[in-house]
Amino acid sequence: MINYNKFSNLFFITIFSFAPVSILIGPSISLILVLIICLYYILLNFKKDFFHLVNDKTILILILLNIYLIFNSLISVDFDSGFKRNFGFVRYIFLFLAINYFIKVSNNLDKVFQFWTIILLIVFFDIFYEFLNGQNILGFVSENPKRIVSFFKDEQVVGAFLNGFIFIIIGFLFQKFEEKKTYEKFLIIFFISFAILSMIFTGERSNTIKLFFGLAIFFYFNDKIKFKHKVIFVFSFIFSFLIIYNYFLSTGGKNHIKHRYYNDLVQRIIIKEKRENYIYFTLYKSGIEVFKLNPIFGVGNKNYRVESCLKENRKSSNYLCATHPHQIYLEFLSEHGLFGTLILLSILFYLIFKNYEKMIIKKNLIQLGCFCYLLTNFIPLLPGGSFFADFNATLFWLNFSIYYAINTETNIFNKK
Repeated sequence: MINYNKFSNLFFITIFSFAPVSILIGPSISLILVLIICLYYILLNFKKDFFHLVNDKTILILILLNIYLIFNSLISVDFDSGFKRNFGFVRYIFLFLAINYFIKVSNNLDKVFQFWTIILLIVFFDIFYEFLNGQNILGFVSENPKRIVSFFKDEQVVGAFLNGFIFIIIGFLFQKFEEKKTYEKFLIIFFISFAILSMIFTGERSNTIKLFFGLAIFFYFNDKIKFKHKVIFVFSFIFSFLIIYNYFLSTGGKNHIKHRYYNDLVQRIIIKEKRENYIYFTLYKSGIEVFKLNPIFGVGNKNYRVESCLKENRKSSNYLCATHPHQIYLEFLSEHGLFGTLILLSILFYLIFKNYEKMIIKKNLIQLGCFCYLLTNFIPLLPGGSFFADFNATLFWLNFSIYYAINTETNIFNKK
């Protein structure tokens, strides 16, 4: 006879293992994978857990968030622009449920994280390959020679992809670090150094800063590592950056790294004339302008593009036609107003920090890794992709779900 528990666990482990691959292939594939996980959980277990779950505080808050998003659609400038995004948020609630459930009953998670590690190493190699050859191993070429596309073909988001999985894998690798053999410790140092170099090569300054910020949090709170090893890691990070900044800058045709991280960033911050012409500051001004005209409820999720690209608004120097303001707080303010921003930030920060104490006590490093990633999304001023866009939302809620599920003290199915 078929052991259905073993089969269901094996099915989830197999599907879940391909999460990063699905995101690399494209948003439609990652959406299909998320829906498969959600539907499989609903068919297998939802009816049995329903009455318990409707009394779970975390689930109720997520449902409240979804209700707010639906309300946001109803009052938006253009209902058609954001209703799919807002109504479709429910899939992340079921993804959260599914990951919590299957991680609770599964015992092969190490295989998942090992497979994810291999995927990241392949992406690291591909970034190096594209940096040196001008195209990735599949022949994809970036429209911007200063940025890497890797497997994303025509989108420069590989840095955001790396951050979405790096912190989980670093947490996984550092489990029982002091008990590992010397060569295993060396391989972990090599992995992190390789990750840093890869991120710098992408040319994505914001995600590079987020990586360093997240790593700083991880090592600060990780008391399972001896102080001397923390010092080694810090110096390896600095050494990695110096290799890039001093060696590769001297090679022909590779000085765009200096341009991205010095001319395009540092000088534009400290020199007023360059700052005024900086595209992101222009976007920020535009986001503020949209917010000022819609301060209470905003223009609606995914409606910044509608408002900023209106023919009559394009005549104003304060508006810049774009898909979103490229900054999470300005995105919230312009599309959700003060009312919605207060709701969103209150819910998100509460759900993230309510498990902080249990995370510290339990010392679960994978959970700490997810915590670091979640926080990097809310660094002030840094530009980034739209929070509710499929790509970013999938990475965020995947980390959020693992953040709860991986710790027996916070997994919602251990509260029964």
